Order: sequence, then C-alpha cells, then structure tokens
Amino acid sequence: MAKNKPKKIPQNYMDAVMVHNPLYKWSENEDGVVVIDVINTGLHHKIAQKFFHKPRTSHISLDKYGSVLWKSINGKNTVYDILNIMSEAFPDEKDSMLKRVVAFMQTLYSNRYISYKK
Repeated sequence: MAKNKPKKIPQNYMDAVMVHNPLYKWSENEDGVVVIDVINTGLHHKIAQKFFHKPRTSHISLDKYGSVLWKSINGKNTVYDILNIMSEAFPDEKDSMLKRVVAFMQTLYSNRYISYKK
C-alpha cells in the first residue's frame, strides 16, 4: 500500500496555519527543548527491535530553533506569525530567519509531523 502524498503547499504560504500531527506525542524538557516521541512500527522496525534491541519509541530532540518553532505551531499562528516569533526570539539571525523557518517547516511537513489546518 502506497503512502498518501502530502498536499501541495498553498499559494499563499505565509497565511497558512499549521497543526501538530496528533499521532506524535511531545513534551518539553527542563531546558525548554521539545522532544517528539515517534513509535517505530512496521516489519523492518519489528525485526530491528527483536534482533538488534532497537527501541519501540524514538525520542527526537529538537534544537533551540526547532523548539521555539514547534511551540509556536498552535493551530492559530500563521507561518508569518511564526516567522515573527522566531525573529523576536533570535534577533541576531533575523536576516536568515525566513529561509530557516520555511526549510524547517517543510521538513516537518514532509515527515508528517505537522499538517495544514483544515
């Protein structure tokens, strides 16, 4: 069975509102870093878990930029709002923030951690 391809990015990307995928639970550690829990399913993962003692759940820690961005995705903020939040959080990197935000959000989207709000 083929995986469903993600939807195309809407024309006005800066007005898009994103939401977290409810399949992925997440938490914030004492340092403010977001940790996303990914349950490893499927035949290959089952084999790796049984024979190579790989964990059933992987814990993906985001960096400081990713953590601020992830916490900004709340089903209300647009991409433009998130860009402004990121620029305020990291003022020394304001000039490169658009490229950073768009690239990271595309990575989250293509890996199905986030989706467009319907």
